[in-house]
Amino acid sequence: MSSCLEAEHSPIFVNGPIIVGAGPSGLSVAACLSNRGVPSVILERTDCLASLWQKRTYDRLKLHLPKHFCELPLMKFPKNFPRYPSKQQFISYIESYASRFNIKPVFNQTVERAEFDVLSGLWKVKTQYGVYTSKWLVVATGENAEPVVPDIPGLKNFIGPVVHTSAYKSGLEFANRKVLVVGCGNSGMEVCLDLCRYNALPHMVVRNSLHVLPRDFFGLSSFGIAMRLLKWFPLKLVDNLLLLLANSSLGNTDRLGLRRPKTGPIELKNATGKTPVLDVGAISLIQSGQIRVTQAVKEITKKGAKFVDGQEMEFKSIILATGYKSNVPDWLQENSFFTKEGMPKTPFPNGWKGENGLYVVGFTKRGLLGTAFDAVKIAEDITDQWMKSNGPLSASNICSSCFIHFHFNKS
Repeated sequence: MSSCLEAEHSPIFVNGPIIVGAGPSGLSVAACLSNRGVPSVILERTDCLASLWQKRTYDRLKLHLPKHFCELPLMKFPKNFPRYPSKQQFISYIESYASRFNIKPVFNQTVERAEFDVLSGLWKVKTQYGVYTSKWLVVATGENAEPVVPDIPGLKNFIGPVVHTSAYKSGLEFANRKVLVVGCGNSGMEVCLDLCRYNALPHMVVRNSLHVLPRDFFGLSSFGIAMRLLKWFPLKLVDNLLLLLANSSLGNTDRLGLRRPKTGPIELKNATGKTPVLDVGAISLIQSGQIRVTQAVKEITKKGAKFVDGQEMEFKSIILATGYKSNVPDWLQENSFFTKEGMPKTPFPNGWKGENGLYVVGFTKRGLLGTAFDAVKIAEDITDQWMKSNGPLSASNICSSCFIHFHFNKS
């Protein structure tokens, strides 16, 4: 009988927290725990670290914020990395991070169900290979676990390829085509920019108002400017200053079909989580006509789309830049801490801890900066409890964690 089958009948007790997800969020918590002498086990459904970055991002992707705002706890980016590291540079940073803190997730473990057992006082986490139990469960699957595919009338009837940005790599396969890009966030803008590199003609759907800010202004990042100003000035004043900088750099985006919300960019981000678009060149291509802006789609036809303003156009391909969503409701049996959309009911900065040893990281709608904040808090809280019941780290604790890793990854 194989060891995997034996695990189905004998739950594995983890003398430390179970962390679900080996992305930046899960790794951050594991590193902070390791730094305090607390073992943990990470369960990861794919075969690699940071699978969103490695498998579901486009080739030209770079960090949208300067690297010092995106560092994980306890480790800086290499000094020779540029201000905005590329996708491959970020992946190498993640791999170095895991290596430095000796983090070895148990890969290819899809969590099917997790629930708190009142009688034992333990979390029971079931994967396709077995059951893990622990006093603590850290949900680190994040806000971007599953692609969002909108229910657009007629979409299934379109005869050309329909691709979500999670499967988009570059504009090469769309060269010289007329492409409908549904979505106008950072991904939608960058995909349009990338398509233009291959002489495609992207038409970008803009349904709602949005803020577009220059990524940099006079060599300084817009985000960095905002963070400095917020230390001294009220939020509304900083928002007004950012909009002045944006208008002087990008012009009046309303004229391009990109209506600005009445609420300022930072205030809107704090209230709704809606991130401003940081422009890296798309606005100039919209101004030149290389990227076309369209109104909302009314219906997809066999060869194109009808729009709410009455226009109808043909397209060769459709790209859905419609974002991602949490998958927590699919597997976590808990309905008091999370909303039905799989987001914490308690907003940042207090949404990292639930009841019965439940913790949450990567759901702040504040990117890697929010992840780092929550990871430190979680590790501190778990360490306090762990030390009371376990004392200093012992050899048996280390062996327990290593055994689990060996048990499932030896093949």
